[in-house]
Amino acid sequence: MDAKARNCLLQHREALEKDIKTSYIMDHMISDGVLAVSEEEAVASQPTKHQRAAILIKMILKKDNDAYISFYNALLHEGYKDLAALLHSGIPVISSSNGKDADGGITSYVRTVLCEGGVPQRPVVFVTRKKLVNAIQQKLSKLNGKPGWVTIYGMAGCGKSVLAAEAVRDHSFLEGCFPGGVHWVSIGKQDKSGLLMKLQNLCTRLDRDGTFSQRLPLNIEEAKDRLRILMLHKHPRSLLILDDIWDPWVLKNAFDNQCQILLTTRDKSVTDSVMGAKYEVPVESGLGKEKGLEILALFVNMKKADLPEQAHSIVKECKGSPLVVSLIGALLRDFPNRWDYYLRQLQNKQFKRIRKCSSYDYEALDEAMSISVEMLREDIKDYYTDLSIFQKDVKVPTKVLCILWDMETEEVEDILQEFVNKSLLFCDRNGKSFRYYLHDLQVDFLTEKNRSQLQALHKKIVMQFQRCYEPHTLSPAQEDCMYWYNFLAFHMASANMHKELCALMFSLDWIKAKTELLGPAHLIHEFVEYRHILDEKDCAVCENFQEFLSLNGHLLGRQPFPNIVQLGLCEPETSEVYQQAKLRAKQEVDNGMLYLEWINKKTIKNLSRLVVRPHTDAVYHACFSEDGQRIASCGADKTLQVFKAETGEKLLEIKAHEDEVLCCAFSSDDRFIATCSVDKKVKIWNSMTGQLVHIYDEHAEQVNCCHFTHNSNHLLLATGSSDFFLKLWDLNQKECRNTMFGHINSVNHCKFSPDDELLASCSADGTLKLWDVRSANERKSINVKHFFLNSEDSQEDMEVIVKCCSWSADGARIMVAAKNKIFLFDIHTSCVLSEIHTAHHSTIQYCDFSPQNHLALVALSQYCVELWNIDSCLKVADCRGHLSWVHGVMFSPDGSSFLTSSDDQTIRVWETKKVCENSAIVLKQEVDVVFQENEAMILAVVNIRHLQLINGKTGQIDDLTEAQVSCCCLSPDLQYVAFGDEDGAIKILELLNHRVFQSRIEHKKAVRHIQFTADGKTLISSSDDSAIQVWDWQSGKYVFLQAHQETVKDFRLLTNSRLLSWSFDGTVKVWNIITGRIEKDFVCHQGTVLSCDVSSDTTKFSSTSADKTAKIWSFEHLSPLHELKGHNACVRCSAFSVDSTLLATGDDNGEIRIWHVSNGELLHLCAPLSVEEAAATHGGWVTDLCFSPDSKMLVSAGGYLKWWNVVTGEALQTFYTNGTNLKKIHVSPDFKTYVTVDNLGILYILQILE
Repeated sequence: MDAKARNCLLQHREALEKDIKTSYIMDHMISDGVLAVSEEEAVASQPTKHQRAAILIKMILKKDNDAYISFYNALLHEGYKDLAALLHSGIPVISSSNGKDADGGITSYVRTVLCEGGVPQRPVVFVTRKKLVNAIQQKLSKLNGKPGWVTIYGMAGCGKSVLAAEAVRDHSFLEGCFPGGVHWVSIGKQDKSGLLMKLQNLCTRLDRDGTFSQRLPLNIEEAKDRLRILMLHKHPRSLLILDDIWDPWVLKNAFDNQCQILLTTRDKSVTDSVMGAKYEVPVESGLGKEKGLEILALFVNMKKADLPEQAHSIVKECKGSPLVVSLIGALLRDFPNRWDYYLRQLQNKQFKRIRKCSSYDYEALDEAMSISVEMLREDIKDYYTDLSIFQKDVKVPTKVLCILWDMETEEVEDILQEFVNKSLLFCDRNGKSFRYYLHDLQVDFLTEKNRSQLQALHKKIVMQFQRCYEPHTLSPAQEDCMYWYNFLAFHMASANMHKELCALMFSLDWIKAKTELLGPAHLIHEFVEYRHILDEKDCAVCENFQEFLSLNGHLLGRQPFPNIVQLGLCEPETSEVYQQAKLRAKQEVDNGMLYLEWINKKTIKNLSRLVVRPHTDAVYHACFSEDGQRIASCGADKTLQVFKAETGEKLLEIKAHEDEVLCCAFSSDDRFIATCSVDKKVKIWNSMTGQLVHIYDEHAEQVNCCHFTHNSNHLLLATGSSDFFLKLWDLNQKECRNTMFGHINSVNHCKFSPDDELLASCSADGTLKLWDVRSANERKSINVKHFFLNSEDSQEDMEVIVKCCSWSADGARIMVAAKNKIFLFDIHTSCVLSEIHTAHHSTIQYCDFSPQNHLALVALSQYCVELWNIDSCLKVADCRGHLSWVHGVMFSPDGSSFLTSSDDQTIRVWETKKVCENSAIVLKQEVDVVFQENEAMILAVVNIRHLQLINGKTGQIDDLTEAQVSCCCLSPDLQYVAFGDEDGAIKILELLNHRVFQSRIEHKKAVRHIQFTADGKTLISSSDDSAIQVWDWQSGKYVFLQAHQETVKDFRLLTNSRLLSWSFDGTVKVWNIITGRIEKDFVCHQGTVLSCDVSSDTTKFSSTSADKTAKIWSFEHLSPLHELKGHNACVRCSAFSVDSTLLATGDDNGEIRIWHVSNGELLHLCAPLSVEEAAATHGGWVTDLCFSPDSKMLVSAGGYLKWWNVVTGEALQTFYTNGTNLKKIHVSPDFKTYVTVDNLGILYILQILE
């Protein structure tokens, strides 16, 4: 480090150590590559803030100038402007040798860096524009190692890309500013699939050795994160150049990830939606006269002074456009005597303009391109016409054109090279493969010129494709594979080939092949884009496929890729998707594949219309736009997302705040979206462009809610914060219009009345307040806490958090949610009009009033959404589908649909009418199943209130009795049903005559497990009270097994009147159930014994525990035969194979291990690939296991069901349930029927397809 920099740091050391917080500063320094992760850990280990700062500064003093500059920039970025000013005078100047060689002043170092980074070479004909190059370098230097954007903008053909490349063709500049290298990406106008391909290619280039991942990212979000990691850890202090950016969403969705970026674009506003420092370099639309003449002189190999007069006129006529000058120059190089001809063509302006009032310089560009096409050889003109069918900025592999023209590769390349030489086509040479593309102006020109031929041209390429390929047989190894998957449907639709497009889009084979490679997003887009064609065949079929993709998109985008045939088998039997899946499954079953039929799925209705996963973390809030066409959402990933309400197609993704975003709201005219955050800021965004309009930061704590007035003529925004205040903001003013005082705790929610006269606010202080909007004075306060008090309760001691409120459409009533109750108040009298008490133990998170007035939506923390009739106080429907807490609900403006947002990262859109008409029952997960001749009889608890007996074959349901049931079981002969309740009572119901027998002696706590003996004469039960009760219910005799010190986890009946029990106390006991004595007492584990299984020969048993081990025991010895180590989490279940030679164990990380019983050695580790880093591999805990009778297969339950080949350890099939957290899998003796219930209360009766 320079002495000056070091002295400056030492001089101000005390001030720095006193004030700085090191965590965020170190993040910046690690990103800059000047601080190691191990050094960060050493700093973080210090006990106090002052000590952490002292250690960090001590480290910086031992480093170089780069560390000083990085530390200075980090201070600025984190808001320590005063401290950064102290260090400013010590900033060192970085200089380097530039040792240029004779090759145009470019060193070998520069050539290597630019070549590796994919920076284009200088054009053959090149003129310097030093002033602009210097301007670009100066702006890049201002980034000074920190993330930011330098934008080169100007109209088409002005030479932006050449300037960008030239700016980094400088040794000292590269070495000083970007020692990590330069990486060039040509973007162009992209849809999401095209952008993903770009990102995949870039990630592959940046990670050539595959250090970070062995597979390509599957979606833009994953690719963006991969790019961030690669740039941070593998290519620090490098420059990313994005050439030809069209859309702001490309930057926001893919590249807004703390990089140093240089970009070229025609629209300088593209960076408005991204964060970080921003600098601009405008490029004039045309070259000066002298530069234009210089280019022409180089093309025709003449001195500038010797050029004819026509050269001056050509430069003037084309307004100095570099592209036009280059096109004309290329023509003159081949025909040097045609100066008059080309000038005359330009002057006559006889070519039809593509578009008027465009930003393009069409007066020159069209003419130049038309001249170039006319000058092509007659035998290749038609081939250029064929290029009219390709979309803008799409690089077409040579192989596609080989198929189109039915030619050898070499022939095609020769023709295309003619176009390239005439500047009519561009070639991207990526290794050995060539990809060709047209400039968008050229595409426009060709499209307009050949409009009457387009349909025939599209048909030609489709028919040529069909001659060579079957669509679903395309291999990723083929050069042209990605092109066909992305654009085959486009060509068919453009050719108006209805039959062929329907055959393609309604093919499960095509959907499988395409989604496996690209994910579902592009296919869903195509179903929407081409719906007008697809519906002509069969509207229902189109809906079948679109619904299948929309509701399974979160599965189809994951790895390992789910078996799409198995997913299709879960569709309704009338669906075309199901029928194709069934046909395919039967064919594959003959070849040894395993498939499951969900035989009771007719009773299940999927009430969601759309499921989207726009966020990477919990979704805290989502709302409809006023026109109902868009949805905005925000959450823990700090982003604001905007997408289409019909299709889920993403419109905007904005890194909105520095911390979690808690709420968002559309303005009444849909022009703006407001967001508020834990970072204490309120921001206003342009809802169409994503441009930031306002930042308000007057709240002192996190801002919990925001809401706009309904009158768009004078928009006001209300916000509520944990600082106890409400604030009103006028979007025409920079500061708060009014602050409203009155709450004495956090303000959780606020909402304007329909007429905007009142503002309602809800608070953790237990009150609802109504405020006059004009005066900002408190109009009324309702003490909601009062309605929860009993006579003996103290108001001060009780905490009642009022979560939210919602106005009726007429503004006369207001609905308020607190704890597990909904109150409806008359705003004039403050009287309670009605009260709803939800039956759940969970709290109400959110509520919303329907525009129809009588329906209310209620979001519960217990994964559920309820629909209530607020007038009758009756529940209309349950909406189950979310896998975690539901944070928000909202009706669409017309009330026809509603959305829900959840911790599970998804937003679901529901049809109100469909939900109201649904009457699906919800089962508890504790069911009992008896198989007779391999047919299942299921005893289930419905909504905790009554018992049902379900015939698995016929689907017949018999309602048995109403009771508060905690567990239940069937007798082996199906004559009796036993059940226990939360109060410890046990009853037996005789099915034939409905006689009830009740145990005289009750458990002291809730009954958890209950089971008949094989003869049905004795009932055994265990409870939270740690006792096991043996009840000979026919004689009335009782035996109590009491020795466990803690709750009994479960028990298992053995032969000869013996019973095995295991407990939270770490012991396993063998009892004689006749005498009540302990025969064996095994101290098995230090932690809870979570499961036991008994070998079929009854000589051994297994135990698993929270101590991450499993053990194999002999009933004859009190010490284990084998201790099975290797699991890294709680071992939750175990199962012996039928032949007692193998033991399978499953843990909370989703791992399954198969062991040899004889020696305790590991046979297989079965661990499916993780969906996301740190996600449990089985979708959660492995909770149950069962071997097939021949011990060759294993089924496991967890987040979903999986079948395994025991011999190889490989997965055979996965069945994804609608919910998750499966507790148990009941398996028929022949291993062909399976019964389970998910956490949404959905029953699954599955049979192996034969």
